[in-house]
Amino acid sequence: MKVILISMPDVVPIIIHEAAFHLPNHGIASVGGNIDPEHDVFLIDLVRKRRSIKKYLTRTIHRIKPDLIGLSAMAWQYDTCVRIAHLIKELRPQVKIVIGGYHATLMHEEIAGSGEAQWIDFMIRGEGEEACRRLVNAMAGRDTFDDISGLSFKRDGTFVHNPRGENLDLATLKLPIRDKRRLTWGYHIVNSKIELLETSRGCTRSCNFCSMKHMYGRTFRTYPIPRVLEDLDDIYYKRKVRWVFITDDNMVLNPGRVMELCDAIIARGYKKLNLVVQADCISMAKNEKMVKKMAQAGFRSVFLGIENGSKKNLSVAGKGDIVAASRKAIENCHEHGMMVIGGLIFGFPEDDEDSIRENYEFFKSIGADAAYCQIITPYPKTGMRAQLMADGLITNATDLKKYNGLWANVRTKYLSSDELQYQFWYQRQVVLGWWDPPASARRRGRIWTSIWRFLFKPLLKIRYRKIMKKYGWEGRYQREVQRWERMNSFRDLEGY
Repeated sequence: MKVILISMPDVVPIIIHEAAFHLPNHGIASVGGNIDPEHDVFLIDLVRKRRSIKKYLTRTIHRIKPDLIGLSAMAWQYDTCVRIAHLIKELRPQVKIVIGGYHATLMHEEIAGSGEAQWIDFMIRGEGEEACRRLVNAMAGRDTFDDISGLSFKRDGTFVHNPRGENLDLATLKLPIRDKRRLTWGYHIVNSKIELLETSRGCTRSCNFCSMKHMYGRTFRTYPIPRVLEDLDDIYYKRKVRWVFITDDNMVLNPGRVMELCDAIIARGYKKLNLVVQADCISMAKNEKMVKKMAQAGFRSVFLGIENGSKKNLSVAGKGDIVAASRKAIENCHEHGMMVIGGLIFGFPEDDEDSIRENYEFFKSIGADAAYCQIITPYPKTGMRAQLMADGLITNATDLKKYNGLWANVRTKYLSSDELQYQFWYQRQVVLGWWDPPASARRRGRIWTSIWRFLFKPLLKIRYRKIMKKYGWEGRYQREVQRWERMNSFRDLEGY
């Protein structure tokens, strides 16, 4: 059997995702790596083909002539996923299409009853490695659809949903694909090559804006440390890549295990290894020894879910009072030379213009190095969605293309969705202003930080001064909105 697994081209419409960061999709790489070796498997990350999707897929599908194509999509990528499925069926009507990922897992019943189901032959709900392996074998006549846990398939034109199985034993999984079977290349973080590594899955925290529990349950599973090192060896020695983004939902939930992993990485003796991870503030605040060990092992940057400076808003999000923990976590990271990217969330029911400004001011006061800001998004099947729906605060319940965290799909008690969208953008410009790379980033990335500080930023300031002089804040904002809307338009997919 010939199989192509494809990730979507949609990116969150901010410039760093469009140009500075292009990451491979770990999900399709892991699924592909676990398909039995007698089958031919190829990977395509369409983030590397955003300007020529139709042309590239037409050429590739005609050349490979696949039997099965897998499409992975999140909620805000699903519209593009359906259009690509339509295109694929036009190019090769006999090919079977399977979709997977968070959206297929959460919304399989809705998809099965929709018009776009005509383009979809199978859905995989939950983890995909074993289900997809068995699906390929079933198509080859060596397994049966009815017995594959988590598979949805068509019988007499109607979808049948098999029961979900148990979570996978991560120790049984083979390494993800990173070789020539990956047809797209050029993954980078600014001017450096980057790869992805997974050391655990799941999270036991209770944030009610997160849909992870529908994928894994509220569980936390880890790969054996020898398996992690084998994977890291593949990245470091075979691929010659020195920047590694760890995809774990929350790697630091078990500090003892993190310490053990860091000791193993240190003992391996990797030189110039740069690890990037996401973590929760509580674990990073309470375990300074762990943070120190992480820095020694090569962890250079951490994303912290700071979320908000308001205790009331944190309670609404199911986060608890983590304000003090956020400050301490940042202090610990800085003490050991780690750069901190802080996540902020806006659009809580009580938010108004003042509280949005105050949240940015809070972020500035705690000293994080960069901000990654989002507006509350009512993702399907989350507690946050149910709560906001009951309160009548969701203004866009159906157009999932806008569910990427940048668009206001909700209103507050004091701001319309349009007002929330504007204040989210405007207060950031006024309070945070232009980003200045911290000393740790300047030390490790002298070239790109210098280019940003002394070339791009000055030129952009000149450009925006002209825009401000001619159009003011509102005019500049409208131009930004137009750019966001264009970013994931994909003109060559129009008509599908």
